Amino acid sequence: MLKHGWGYEEWVAEFEAERERRAERGDPDWSRVTTLPAELTGSLQRFQLGEGGDGAELVAKAERAGDPVYARAVRLFVAEEQNHARMLARLLEAEGGGTLAGHWSDAAFVGLRRLLGLKVELLVLMVAEAVALRYYEAVRDGAADPLTSEVAGRIHADEVRHVPFHCLRLREALAPLPTPARRAAALAWRALLAGAAALVAVDHGPALRTLGVSRRAFVADTVRSSSPMAAAMSAARPTAPRPGRRVPLG
Repeated sequence: MLKHGWGYEEWVAEFEAERERRAERGDPDWSRVTTLPAELTGSLQRFQLGEGGDGAELVAKAERAGDPVYARAVRLFVAEEQNHARMLARLLEAEGGGTLAGHWSDAAFVGLRRLLGLKVELLVLMVAEAVALRYYEAVRDGAADPLTSEVAGRIHADEVRHVPFHCLRLREALAPLPTPARRAAALAWRALLAGAAALVAVDHGPALRTLGVSRRAFVADTVRSSSPMAAAMSAARPTAPRPGRRVPLG
């Protein structure tokens, strides 16, 4: 998952190159008629809400960290997340649904992220990224509607790139700790992820069933995929991840 030679300047270049590729590719064809099961519509509405934050708190913390190149990369990351929210909103519009003004799960997640400093925010954000990887993979592969599958595939490809970017920063944050403390932090993060995956599996269970994924399989796949992420965060030596490599999902 991780390779030497990638720092934040490379990440800025990667995010900017992806922005250009996205502009050249253009949007999906929103004119295609979309019909989704009600369970999946409700599920996508809640994920759209989660993607739609302005990222101001994360950007502010990144700027206070004192590395302007990293802060630039974070702003570009936030822009990609906002694009996910935009595409999901367009998808829901094409389907005839709408977006949500709020939901308890999103409020709880945002509150937890903002509880402490940048390190805690990134650890919680990485929980969301790991869950999103499995969720969008399930939508991409299981949705009967081609437009929904395409949108989920585009978002999933971005999330695959985001994971090593955040792992790099977390590795730097955890590196000063002794080895037992780094391992404990990684274990605690995986435990938090397991709990979050279980909550999502319960909350989105009906939608997952329409995609051919059981609650049990969703949780198991998400937890299994977290092993290389935890290892990347808690690595002892400085390493820098290369974007674009697929994260194993079981």
